[in-house]
Amino acid sequence: MLHPKRFSALLALSISCGAHGAEPIRIGMIEGLSGPFANAGQAVVRNLQFEIERVNARGGVRLPDGAHPLELTTYDNKQGVEESLIGLRQFGDQGIRVVVQGNSSAVAAALIDGIEKHNLRSPDRRMLFLNYSAVDPALTNEKCSYWHFRFDANADMRMNALTEVIKGDSTAKRVYLIGQDYSFGQQLAKSARAQLAVKRSDISIVGDELHPIGKIKDFTPYIVKIKASGADTVITGNWGNDLTLLVKAAKEAGLQLKFYTFYGNGLGAPAAIGDAGVGRVRAVAEWHPNTGQGIRNSASDAYYQDFRKRYPRPEDDYVHLRMHVMIDMLASAIEKAKSTEAGAVAKALEGARFRNAFHEATMRAADHQLLQPLYVSVMQKVLSGAVRFDNEGSGYGFKTERYLPSEASALPTTCRMKRPN
Repeated sequence: MLHPKRFSALLALSISCGAHGAEPIRIGMIEGLSGPFANAGQAVVRNLQFEIERVNARGGVRLPDGAHPLELTTYDNKQGVEESLIGLRQFGDQGIRVVVQGNSSAVAAALIDGIEKHNLRSPDRRMLFLNYSAVDPALTNEKCSYWHFRFDANADMRMNALTEVIKGDSTAKRVYLIGQDYSFGQQLAKSARAQLAVKRSDISIVGDELHPIGKIKDFTPYIVKIKASGADTVITGNWGNDLTLLVKAAKEAGLQLKFYTFYGNGLGAPAAIGDAGVGRVRAVAEWHPNTGQGIRNSASDAYYQDFRKRYPRPEDDYVHLRMHVMIDMLASAIEKAKSTEAGAVAKALEGARFRNAFHEATMRAADHQLLQPLYVSVMQKVLSGAVRFDNEGSGYGFKTERYLPSEASALPTTCRMKRPN
């Protein structure tokens, strides 16, 4: 029996339709569900389970032998690479053929390598890796793999969207870069420097700081350095508590900084910074709740409201559309392949398209990078009337400032995909 701290309880939904009683199609999630980033991991569980329930409610996944429900199993990797590989082996032994992960590019790189080796050793038990958040560009460039598909925009794509806004921000003159010290944070700083040099060569980079991931309890010393640098703008890819504590320290120091973030629209960040973030904190994502602003009862609004009905607690209000797209596209690919075999599903995912009433996406076959629109949004106060929906009951929401369609958000790839025979 697996240790309860390692393996969570099975998350399954039995449905009253043709899939009821059929063998489930199991999805194995490897993610940090304890420690400093537990809130981020639990947010992923809610989002995946939400879409799994939607797929099952419409009858499950239809295969030649009938309809099958999707089922989610989670493994707590404590944000560690070695622990993640243990989880991968356990999933393989259990016959799970679809693995999902995202909250660490270092873990994602290890899983890609682990699955490549597993699939060579066991061609009759091959596994597929679906990535919902690990955004190091290398994962779909020099480290690309036939068995890996990314459903989030990579760091260069996200940075491109942010710098498109900075390009037109005449008040941004002195920029401080701060991030987590691992592959993602390192790449983000490199990308910011390169893109700003092209788009705003007049901007001065007055600081470039990397800090240990998940280790800092008080960011005051970093804020002191930012203040001393004379920075007016901060660019950060920090996520989870590393972002919340950073912006909280800035607020407590009274710094009136602009924050250009990857993930500043949730997990406590809006409430932590409060009024100081209105018009100053920006985030980039494939969607946000106020994209339907001004269009009452729009499909986007209905989708968001369905999620809030399923998870009504304010602290559970962090919606990742890309995770829902991932599950929907997986279900469609299995049906197209008429099989759950990883090679057949991978082939069906290549070039696959997603479309609903408010979002479109395409899985680029060349590198398995999902191409989809990106929104840069700016924090506003709900009471001002600028936005209708707030985040996590904070009273603050985000309003679209720049929309980039798929063709504008896409960037070239250097991937040289090795496909199986």
